[in-house]
Amino acid sequence: MEPEEFIPPPECPVFEPSWEEFQDPLGYIAKIRPIAEKSGICKIRPPPDWQPPFSVELDTFRFTPRIQRLNELEAETRVKLNYLDRIARFWEIQGSSLKIPHIERRIVDLYSLSKNVTDEGGFEMVCKERRWARVAQRLGYPPGKNVGSLLRSHYERIVYPFEMFQSGASLLHYDGEDVDKEYKPHSIPLRQSVQPSKMSSYGRRANRCQPDPEPTEEDIEKNPELKKLQIYGAGPKMMGLGLVAKDKNLRKKGKNKTHYTLLPTSGQSLNCTTLKENTQMFPCKFFQKLDTRNITPVSLLKVDSYVCRMCGRGDDDEKLLQCDSCDENYHTYCLLPPLTDPPKCNWRCPKCVAECKKPSEAFGFEQATREYTLQSFGEMADSFKADYFNMPVHMVPPELVEREFWRLVSCIEEDVTVEYGADIHSKEFGSGFPMNNGKKQLTKEEEEYARSGWNLNVMPVLEQSLLCHINGDISGMKVPWLYVGMVFSTFCWHIEDHWSYSINYLHWGEPKTWYGVPSVAAEQLEEVMNKLTPELFEFQPDLLHQLVTIMNPNILMAHGVPVVRTNQCAGEFVITFPRAYHSGFNQGYNFAEAVNFCTADWLPAGRHCIEHYRHLRRYCVFSHEELTCKMAASPEKLDLNLAAATHREMFIIVQEERKLRKSLMERGITEAEREAFELLPDDERQCDKCKTTCFLSALACSNCPERLVCLYHTQDLCNCPAEKLYLRYRYTLDELLAMLHRLKVRSESFDSWANRVKESLEQDEGHKIDVSDLEKLKMEAVEKKFPDNELLRKLNSVLKDITYCQQASAELEGRMSLEQLKSLVEKMLNLPCGINQLEEVQAVLGTVEDFQKRAQILVRNEDCKKDSPAPVQLESLLEQGASLPVIAPECHFLQGLKEQGRWLEEVRRTLGSEGGEKHEVTLDVLRNLMEAGCNVPQSGSVETAMAELQELLTIAERWEEKAQICLEQRQKHPLSTLEAIVSEAQLIPVTLPNILALQDCLVRARAWVTDLEEIQNGEHYPCLDDLEGLVAIGRDLPVFMEELRQLELQVASAHAWRDKATKTFLKKNSQHSLLEVLCPCAKRREKRVEAALPEDPVDDSGSNTLGLSAQALRDPAAIVRVMAFKEGEHQEKETLLRLQRVNLCKAGLANGNGCTGPPQPVCVCSEPPRAPQLRCHLCKDWFHGSCVPVPSLLPSSGQPINPLCWWDWDTRFLCPQCQRSRRPRLETILALLVALQRLPVRLPEGEALQCLTERAITWQGRAKEALETPELLQVLLKLQELKETLQCDARRAEEERDGNSVIVLSDSEGGEGEDDVIDLTEESPKKKTKENVGFLLSLLPLLKGRVVELSSDTRRQLEELQLEGDLLEVSLDQTQTIYRVLQASSDPPGETLSTLIQVRLIDLDEQRRVRRGRPKESKRKRKGHRGASVEGAERSLDVSQSKKPCPFKNLPSAPLPVHIKPEVGMF
Repeated sequence: MEPEEFIPPPECPVFEPSWEEFQDPLGYIAKIRPIAEKSGICKIRPPPDWQPPFSVELDTFRFTPRIQRLNELEAETRVKLNYLDRIARFWEIQGSSLKIPHIERRIVDLYSLSKNVTDEGGFEMVCKERRWARVAQRLGYPPGKNVGSLLRSHYERIVYPFEMFQSGASLLHYDGEDVDKEYKPHSIPLRQSVQPSKMSSYGRRANRCQPDPEPTEEDIEKNPELKKLQIYGAGPKMMGLGLVAKDKNLRKKGKNKTHYTLLPTSGQSLNCTTLKENTQMFPCKFFQKLDTRNITPVSLLKVDSYVCRMCGRGDDDEKLLQCDSCDENYHTYCLLPPLTDPPKCNWRCPKCVAECKKPSEAFGFEQATREYTLQSFGEMADSFKADYFNMPVHMVPPELVEREFWRLVSCIEEDVTVEYGADIHSKEFGSGFPMNNGKKQLTKEEEEYARSGWNLNVMPVLEQSLLCHINGDISGMKVPWLYVGMVFSTFCWHIEDHWSYSINYLHWGEPKTWYGVPSVAAEQLEEVMNKLTPELFEFQPDLLHQLVTIMNPNILMAHGVPVVRTNQCAGEFVITFPRAYHSGFNQGYNFAEAVNFCTADWLPAGRHCIEHYRHLRRYCVFSHEELTCKMAASPEKLDLNLAAATHREMFIIVQEERKLRKSLMERGITEAEREAFELLPDDERQCDKCKTTCFLSALACSNCPERLVCLYHTQDLCNCPAEKLYLRYRYTLDELLAMLHRLKVRSESFDSWANRVKESLEQDEGHKIDVSDLEKLKMEAVEKKFPDNELLRKLNSVLKDITYCQQASAELEGRMSLEQLKSLVEKMLNLPCGINQLEEVQAVLGTVEDFQKRAQILVRNEDCKKDSPAPVQLESLLEQGASLPVIAPECHFLQGLKEQGRWLEEVRRTLGSEGGEKHEVTLDVLRNLMEAGCNVPQSGSVETAMAELQELLTIAERWEEKAQICLEQRQKHPLSTLEAIVSEAQLIPVTLPNILALQDCLVRARAWVTDLEEIQNGEHYPCLDDLEGLVAIGRDLPVFMEELRQLELQVASAHAWRDKATKTFLKKNSQHSLLEVLCPCAKRREKRVEAALPEDPVDDSGSNTLGLSAQALRDPAAIVRVMAFKEGEHQEKETLLRLQRVNLCKAGLANGNGCTGPPQPVCVCSEPPRAPQLRCHLCKDWFHGSCVPVPSLLPSSGQPINPLCWWDWDTRFLCPQCQRSRRPRLETILALLVALQRLPVRLPEGEALQCLTERAITWQGRAKEALETPELLQVLLKLQELKETLQCDARRAEEERDGNSVIVLSDSEGGEGEDDVIDLTEESPKKKTKENVGFLLSLLPLLKGRVVELSSDTRRQLEELQLEGDLLEVSLDQTQTIYRVLQASSDPPGETLSTLIQVRLIDLDEQRRVRRGRPKESKRKRKGHRGASVEGAERSLDVSQSKKPCPFKNLPSAPLPVHIKPEVGMF
């Protein structure tokens, strides 16, 4: 069932002591005990100023935490998990992995299902009585959804075989043909053998509840288990369910094992004859219980290493199966039921199957393997919490953490692991409180906290604490323990050792959530947990003493256990009372410290705890009798309460000891010897039966000196005769009685002192005593350590009042109030002793009363009622009142009348009702006057002035609000409306800031309209940046203007044209702007020339690299623009020639061309030369083949070319620095120019585009004129004829071949098809690319020399045209034609072609690996390392090549076969 929503228990009591109460820690705890003990725990908030410094040495503090898996802590969940572990182990032995089914979108609770079926009478009874619907209802499923049938199916398939195996009975006939389909191979290790993951919070149980993905062929190849089983989907994994093994050999060695178990039926004799006869009697679906008592022993002499463990024979070797766990051998027909077919999975013998019946191990926490500092643990804890809740740690509400914690501990499918630094010894690692141990020099503040009783190092050894009478340091009880927690780290249900008190202080960090149960319900809690989880207590009876088990408080409350809770924040204490069970968890990263203490009221609980320990045979931490006797031996050192409690405890102990010793005398044991038990180690004085630490007496035997028992277990010592037994005692009975008497005398010394105190405090007026007598009584109480009582508190109160009266009478000049003076006189009169200063104080009181009468007469005067009193009289009375040692109430009233007159004068001056200079009036001035008027005494004049101020303030605020609305621009108003508002507001005699701001906006709006008219009336179209400036100014003005909308439309259309031009020209992520691409780049090329010279490095940052200023393009005169652009072209060409000369001197891979010295850096990466590298066709610089995009050599789309026409190959390489844009076609640019003509705005980019277009058209005309000369027409005709000849030869060779034959070549670098054969007749270009490019490498030796001849003038003219055409950022067909002609008239550049082919092959191999090994997202990310400019350049090359028209028409649509020599590599 799904866990219900957690309901927080009620809050525990919270106490906030005053500073006075806080001075006595144990006294305050005793004071609140009657209330807090009813809840078991309580919280104490110290005074706000009590903040002890954190004293742990952060550099040396290192600890190793415990590992906690949350859902293994909760008792009921641990029972379910143990059950799942056993059933998972059971099915794993059967060769199947347990996959918990889901019903109604939640997993099936197999343990609850099994328990409910058992409660209903078992599987057969539930089936017979049709009770599955009732079982589903008890599991919390909704009725009417056929859930009962599903539960029966899952129970019958998963749980029933396991239950039958556990009970030892045989299974009924069961057809499991269709119900095993959900079992899948899965490795499930034992829970206690798994080390927790440091990276993941979820363990293997979560995997049981999640559906497995279907394994792919790749998964099967990688996973040896799947590959071994040859399973490609969900299906059964047991024998007889259709599995086919690869290896038919039944003798399995190494990997060919089968995971399957078959067991013989109980009660049958196992021999080969019987088994062979019953081969066909049993189905092979499930197994029966093995009764090993009926197995006949066989000879252990091994003739053959493969001998059947059943029949003892080694013949019939083909039928022998080997167990995968113990390597024992069994004949298939010797098993019961026998195996007809070999198992197809791992198989285990009947003896190994019995392992899953073993009980679970005792549960305990593992220790982490990593050691932490506070900083590293905090980083881990905060990171875990933030990741878990997906929000910052300080924003996670505690209620959410609490609900999630109890959900996790009750959830079997989520396995969250946390770490907890618990029980860290402060004596070894240092306490969080300051300590006076001599190891560190303390400051004055630290010394104060080191002595504080609330310091957990001090509290256990306070005089009122019983633990101060124990000599040794008991870690965790007298010496604090430290706790470093993280979110969800838990402390489980437990009570303190010896049922003592405990106190926990949270030094810092996030809260700690506590749950507590009072001591009266302790046994009830134990009974409930034992009742709900008997499986845990069966194997671990002392489970609640191990601090490893929790249970949901809601479950305990549902069974009647009272539970309270609290959140302990930093700086707060939590107290737990004797035998109060408590538990909790941490809300996050924090640091706490805890220790035990014992007070006088604990003594009876401590004695009952020893009796409880004696019953459980549990070791004691210390001897209760020894502690009591040690206090009784020195009664004068005990306070009265402790002496009385020790007397009562000692009386019970003495009476019990007397009875026990008397029983020994009756048995005839008379020998005795004194023994100082406190000098013996604890392990040498423990009762051999109940493990109690003996102190008063013990029984020993002279024949058995190593053993002794307490007097409660005298019958369990030994069987020796009584004369051999003797009593070992610490005190005689007379000595115990004497100690008891001294305690009684100490406790009764209080009575005489109390009588004398009563007499002193009840003295009447005529018989008052002296102050010294009262102080003597107080000193006597302190010396004799009397307990806190009503008389002592009353005596202290009287002495405190005396001290106060003496100090107050001496400090009358301190200006106390009249009420305080009267109270002082009354208190001095009521004291039980005389005070010398009484007469002086009474005289001061008379003077004050006389002043009051005079002031009241002035106020009651009729003239004063009409208006303010005369200033002279006021000043006189105020001076007299200031000289009094006491503050009279009339002084405040007189001072108010004075302030009233001053305020009225200020109002008259502000409103101008009086003559004189008039000051500037603002809203703040009016508001301040209104506020001051509320604080002066009210009169008619004040009310009239307030009304006038309020009226003026209301009018001013209304106009200010109107102006504010106009300035906020929610709805812009016309210019005329705003002018009317300003004119009317200026009539108000108040300075209004918003009206002034609105007036300034009107001035700026008029100036804006004037500027717009000047621009629109100009001779030329306005520039874009001028319009943008006007639009920005107009938008900021709170004035509605029609012209602004028109300007915005013009600017938007200009931006749209520029964006379209940018997308047309610029590459993706280009580093250049559109203006830089459209203009000649003379300056940038000049920088490249200077950068290429090693002796003159330059900085390119912040320089103008256009070669053409933007201001020149803005000039409206066309002649200026054209001249500037022409000048830029000329400079660009000259700079490029200089750059070519410089780059031609670069050596490349080897020094040459007369260049000496170390190789210069090349390429865009500025690294030394390395192979393979290419030279740019334009700038002649070197570039690494892996850093730049290379030409595709052969077209990937369109009409293919003949490979032997090498001059048609795409080998022209332009570097990213030379090819800066996409280079669109001229037709696209002309469309942009047409759109530009429609714009009423001038753009610098538009002017530059016009110049670029004119330059391109001019070059195109020159190129056409050059190509139409007779010489070049003849050259182009010759190239066409040569290409057609090659085409005919290729077509003839293709007709001679078989139509279905394939052209293959041997690919030494690995092929994509089978047997390394590459098919060149495939139609997919993606598969042909690498083979075609690789084929070109074999054609290089066959390429012939110059195909055509050109005159030197013609060549020079074409080269110059080609240079100018490459500088254009436009794609023109004539550029490619000129390049082909120049290539055909030159020798084949074998080295360059070889480099291009090698780089292209490397690039294709990389692309193929990426396609095979990475998803599509990774493919796109991989290309990012080359830079955006490289990617854009490669794409622009491909686009330009695909759009080029082919000058030769009769080409086939498929790759052409070529007849070449066999040594080239083709057949």
